[in-house]
Amino acid sequence: MPKLEDGYEMVDEVLSPGQLKSIYDEIEAIEPPAKTGGIRNAEKKFSSIRKLAESEKLKVLAKSYLPDSASLVRAMLFNKTEENNWFVTWHQDRTVTVSEKFEKENWEPWSTKDGIHHVQPPVEVLNQMVTFRIHLDSTSKENGCLKVLPKSHQLGVLDHETIQTYVENHKPVVCEALARSALVMRPHILHSSSKASRPSQRRVLHLEYSSFKLPGDVTWA
Repeated sequence: MPKLEDGYEMVDEVLSPGQLKSIYDEIEAIEPPAKTGGIRNAEKKFSSIRKLAESEKLKVLAKSYLPDSASLVRAMLFNKTEENNWFVTWHQDRTVTVSEKFEKENWEPWSTKDGIHHVQPPVEVLNQMVTFRIHLDSTSKENGCLKVLPKSHQLGVLDHETIQTYVENHKPVVCEALARSALVMRPHILHSSSKASRPSQRRVLHLEYSSFKLPGDVTWA
């Protein structure tokens, strides 16, 4: 059976206790932006996250889900707390970040956030991507863990109405997890999270990898 046939799976103990402590030590003094709870380009802001994202262990793990060697696309750090307690509607992650804008069929629309070029690639590119949501804290339904709809990535990129219809007719899986584990998923699997009913620290490191080869001198940003 191919890995991620359902579009997701849990992997235990992706982080060692020492790696977790290193990340804790570096991020605990940082407050996430108000109302978002997220920090973009986390590998550029935290050396412990950059070291983990570029580690041989994670690159080998990423390659096991991809057709070729894995490159980091982007890294984000989220923390859902009482002050930053948000709801995320059902959606697909279908945007990537690149070093410069280029012309290529079905790569659109383009936008710029924090000085970084964002674009939606064709589904063939998304199929060559894998996301690791690494839990820095144990996460449960009560503190707003992720929910997924198995196999929904097999439908490709969906419009809003199709997403709503699919959600109404399929049962989600609640992805509770222990600290140091990772939820591995295709970026375009339908996923969502509710507000925490019992808010606490829910820190998640979101790392995306791809084996797709970008044109010319363009790199993942």
